[in-house]
Formats: sequence, structure tokens, C-alpha cells
Amino acid sequence: MNSLQARQNWIFDLDGTLTKPVHDFAYIRRELAIPDGSDILGHLAVLDPLESARRHARLSEIELGLARGAEAADGALPLVERLVSRGCRVGILTRNSREIALLTLQAIGACRHFSGGCVIGRDEAPPKPDPEGIFRLLADWGADADVTVMVGDYLFDLQAGRAAGVATLHVGRPDGLRWPECTDFAVNSLAELIPLFA
Repeated sequence: MNSLQARQNWIFDLDGTLTKPVHDFAYIRRELAIPDGSDILGHLAVLDPLESARRHARLSEIELGLARGAEAADGALPLVERLVSRGCRVGILTRNSREIALLTLQAIGACRHFSGGCVIGRDEAPPKPDPEGIFRLLADWGADADVTVMVGDYLFDLQAGRAAGVATLHVGRPDGLRWPECTDFAVNSLAELIPLFA
């Protein structure tokens, strides 16, 4: 874990990483008439534009409700506060819209740490696992990949990090799924990282 202390740039996934996991993806797929196991955004992207827009509107409604009730994950706020106090840059890369991401950050009390430009949603860059959002943050920060870490709870987060050449940190999930082939560091919760930045 010691090499994490040298990382000056921290890019976080949002849902299930900085927040407690609440998304019921099976329900969302049923609501949007998406086959079980299909990537939600990938499926919507290939629909007729009018149908895609209709289903995206419903997705936004679902996400809005979840954002308003979001709760910070264990250790998330103290970790972000310590990183910022050490002069680290922090950003968000989410498959949500930026609007929903900012509402979520407000709900968990973390909005003050993330300027709007450091929050990349699905409308600002292709969704993860595409690494474009990471490249955009690095370019905006004038930062190098070798002092950056992508933090997330799902495979797409780790794949995006790997493709961008940054370190990857996997945060444990309730279902216990792990992807060691894409993971440089792993913790059960963000609270485990706090002592590193005391």
C-alpha cells in the first residue's frame, strides 16, 4: 500500500465506491426492457434515437431518486478530506450523468471537494470501461498516469484504469466479486486507506 501514498491524483468511481451500493441493476434492466446481464448504457446506445432518448429519460428518473438518498461509503469522506488536505487532486469518473453525480456528491457531503470540471459523466466522455474520461482528467490536471490511481468497485472501473495506464484500486463489494487480473491494490473499504494518510 505504501506506493499509494505517492499518488497525487485520485479518480473515484461514485456509486458503490464513494457511496454505499444501492443500485438494483436487475430492476433497472426490467424498467428499461433491457435483457438480463446486458450493459445498460451499451444497450441504450444501439437503440433507435427516439427510443433511446425515452429510456434514457426513465433511467435519469431512477438515478435521480437514488442520488437524493445516497449515503457515503465507510471512510469515503475522511479519505477524500485527507487527500485534499495533502494537496492531491481528486476527480470523479462515473457512468451516471454529471448532473446526477453532483447531486449525489451533495447528498453525501462531498461536493465541496469536487469542482464541476473534475466530475466526468457519461455525457462528457464515453462510459467506462473506455479510458477517455481518465485521459481527460489527466490532461486537465497536466498530470501523469504514473502518479494516478483509479478507484472503483466494479470491473469497468479497473479496466478503464488499466487501459489508461494508471494504478487500479478495487474496493470490496457486497457480492464479493473481484478481478485480480485488473487490480493493483485491493481494500474491503475506503476506511482501510485512512491510516496511510494520517
